[in-house]
Amino acid sequence: MSSSRGGLKYWISAWLPVVIGICVILMESTEMFGSDHTSGPLRLLYERIFGQVADARWEILHHNIRKSGHFLGYGFIGLAWLRAWWMTLPHSRFIQDARLALFGTALVASADEWHQSFLSNRTGTPWDVLLDCTGAITLQLLVYVFMRTFKPKKLSRAA
Repeated sequence: MSSSRGGLKYWISAWLPVVIGICVILMESTEMFGSDHTSGPLRLLYERIFGQVADARWEILHHNIRKSGHFLGYGFIGLAWLRAWWMTLPHSRFIQDARLALFGTALVASADEWHQSFLSNRTGTPWDVLLDCTGAITLQLLVYVFMRTFKPKKLSRAA
């Protein structure tokens, strides 16, 4: 098995980050990672770094930390999808790969929220899917700007 585009090693290197990202989401989509279970450990960490925080303030911070996790986590999953499609479809354009990556991200986010709707301490909401997709779009746009600025030839590979 060679590392050429058709080889198993190449396909594994392209798609393994996507699989790992989905596995992380599967793990985090359990009751164990509901806000009632993450508040204590996150608060301890926060207070060690920044000092004591009032309960009312912590509720807001905890909510924002969790939503930031959605945004960044799915942003990175979107990048993993983008990279995989970029490697798998060598003659496609960035926008085509970005659309496929967004579709993959939206599919995983929707399945995650649907699954959470069945758990007693979790909620499944379309707003989180929107937040997840926004994270993916934002990080993809940052990659596009970087590529456009520093690697324009790679970005405009021949179709």
